[in-house]
Amino acid sequence: MSTSTPITEERVREALSRVEDPEIGKPITELDMVESVAIDGADVAVGIYLTIAGCPMRDTIQSNTRAVLEDLDGVGAVTVTMHTMSDEQRRALSAKLRGAQATPEIPFADPDTRTRVYAVASGKGGVGKSSVTVNLATALAAQGLTVGILDADIYGHSIPGLMGSAGASPTVVDDMIMPPISHGVRHISVGQFVEGNAPVVWRGPMLTRAIQQFLSDVYWGDLDVLFMDLPPGTGDVAITVAQLIPNAELIIVTTPQAAAAEVAERAGTISQQTGQRIAGVVENMAGMVMPDGSVMNIFGEGGGKRVAERLTALTDNDEVALLGSVPLDPKLREHGDDGTPVVLSEPDSPAAAALYGIASRLKVRRDSLAGKSLNLGVSR
Repeated sequence: MSTSTPITEERVREALSRVEDPEIGKPITELDMVESVAIDGADVAVGIYLTIAGCPMRDTIQSNTRAVLEDLDGVGAVTVTMHTMSDEQRRALSAKLRGAQATPEIPFADPDTRTRVYAVASGKGGVGKSSVTVNLATALAAQGLTVGILDADIYGHSIPGLMGSAGASPTVVDDMIMPPISHGVRHISVGQFVEGNAPVVWRGPMLTRAIQQFLSDVYWGDLDVLFMDLPPGTGDVAITVAQLIPNAELIIVTTPQAAAAEVAERAGTISQQTGQRIAGVVENMAGMVMPDGSVMNIFGEGGGKRVAERLTALTDNDEVALLGSVPLDPKLREHGDDGTPVVLSEPDSPAAAALYGIASRLKVRRDSLAGKSLNLGVSR
């Protein structure tokens, strides 16, 4: 006759270590969110702390906690009680997440940061810059990288809608902002702080302060890649990003149309003043693949290549690459409208295939042994 393994606190806590806070992405055991564990024979009762009383992830954390406990071999009745952290506990959690950083700082400004920052820019609006940003971010996340998006287009913010998180508000723990996570990507936008579709009417200094707060006050975790969706043109935000994160690399988005390509050059040549590297050019809305296999170049062709060649000639960068051309594909628009990026919803579509190809070129990590001392202590 088989016997079940006794229910112990060690087994319960091991099970709870598989429950993550969805907004922080770390186990609740590591975040000191387990209030209590009580065992009565085979019955288990646990108390779990929420960061705030109205935590939007309450039901998710509660159901996930119940699920891992009910999965224990030999368990009887399971009771999960939710509690709310005190102000002191929230301060302790904030300090734990910041680590050695006593005050808010911009982690991506450190020259030794492991996070690769891509500032996605365009000369004019309407070229699909935000759609490209969202699809590249979710494509990299689907390949196992830890990715974030900062919606720096304060006036024309669109990231929450494209990510399917419209209406989701960040949680604030002490003075730290926990951004929503959709499709495995953390993302922050001023659109998460305004009512409905209310316009943002700010002057330049307010824009700068907002970007600075998004970079320093948001809990980003250990990102491999951060995408910053810049507003069109070369105004206050582009200059602010260059000042705050000088190591941010520019991705220039254009369409094949000659007029759009000419304007895109201006967005790229800002690198001459800022000293930023241009990671490459993305040509969006390229030839549309028709049902019979033919291609219709609705917006012309060759704009992306012209921009890459002109930026190579005009800037001090190495050769500026054309990272790829994304065909004009209704599916990209349709899935953007419903908040499910095309690279996830229809990965075999022409647009998704092109975007995955571009993402693979951006996937190279910054870490390298080149030029670094290995401290092996070798002597002759």
